[in-house]
Amino acid sequence: MSDQQQQSFETLAIHAGQEADPLTGAVVPPIYQVSTYKQDGVGGLRGGYEYSRSANPTRTALEENLAALEGGVRGLAFASGLAAEDCLLRTLLAPGDHVVIPNDAYGGTFRLFAKVVGRWGVEWSVADTSDPAAVRAAITDRTKAVWVETPSNPLLGITDIAAVAQVAHEGGAKLVVDNTFASPYLQQPLALGADVVVHSTTKYMGGHSDVVGGALITSDAALGDELAYHQNAMGAVAGPFDSWLTLRGIKTLAVRMDRHSANAERVAELLLSHPKVTRVYYPGLPEHPLHEVAAKQMRAFGGMVSFRVEGGEEAAVEVCNRAKLFTLGESLGGVESLIEHPGRMTHASVAGSALEVPADLVRLSVGIESVDDLLADIKQALG
Repeated sequence: MSDQQQQSFETLAIHAGQEADPLTGAVVPPIYQVSTYKQDGVGGLRGGYEYSRSANPTRTALEENLAALEGGVRGLAFASGLAAEDCLLRTLLAPGDHVVIPNDAYGGTFRLFAKVVGRWGVEWSVADTSDPAAVRAAITDRTKAVWVETPSNPLLGITDIAAVAQVAHEGGAKLVVDNTFASPYLQQPLALGADVVVHSTTKYMGGHSDVVGGALITSDAALGDELAYHQNAMGAVAGPFDSWLTLRGIKTLAVRMDRHSANAERVAELLLSHPKVTRVYYPGLPEHPLHEVAAKQMRAFGGMVSFRVEGGEEAAVEVCNRAKLFTLGESLGGVESLIEHPGRMTHASVAGSALEVPADLVRLSVGIESVDDLLADIKQALG
């Protein structure tokens, strides 16, 4: 067993892929803001670098770090989470193939399936991935992948990764898990049987709302090579400065996720007891239908909380507008708290589909501020 395999998550987050610079001893990887590299003779690549679309040392550091944190053999960093998803789908699928997608998912992911991938002959169907039997029923002889978000966006649904991995593999399909809401600190899908992990590193991995990025990590070396081929062929790679910012964010991922989770638990408890809240979605609550599954596969329950309010859509919008400390905005996972109305914002693209979200739903990304200040803001926003 290597030294790295024996190291804890917190240590890997700071050190994996980030050895001191051999030239200067700098403890932070340099930003290699470069497009091309001098070759040691024709075909003689120094360190394997020739052109920064194919590889860049700063991006390599991030990719090695990502692989270590998820327990994979290959990590790849992209310009955005959707760029990572697009590369994965074009690697795994061909016209005539079929994918099972969840009944609760990020609106951009649904749009990619419904409006982009579907146009070149890939079919998809929706299943409640919290129910392994429903996933099994949705798989056909053309199914190449089962796509899961856990916790899901925005209803915080939980999928038993190990159970659905077994179902997918029995059906001859690969299991893809979007681990964005949990981060590898809280959950490691590859260890539970997933074939590929997807991240929007814009969110908790970067953690400071200052960089956009995405990632794929796999424990299958051959699949990793195929993904890298397509990444180079299509070119939506993470730039060196974006890679550097993401690495900087990852160093504090563990301590941030501890605080996000602790704050979110307090927020969920307040919402659960509030007379104007009709339902709370948070896997850390014992009332959550799959709380025990979440507790089994997660270290803690994360910083995302959704809830529904009395008065319907307009009341939910007003709660968003009255919030002061919670910033009205899309995205999630930064140190600052955010509030949004999914039906009109992040999930507008799923309107009229099987993934349509309740109109009275509000989604919170609970930050790492003082929880007392956050609770006070929620109380005043609810009125």
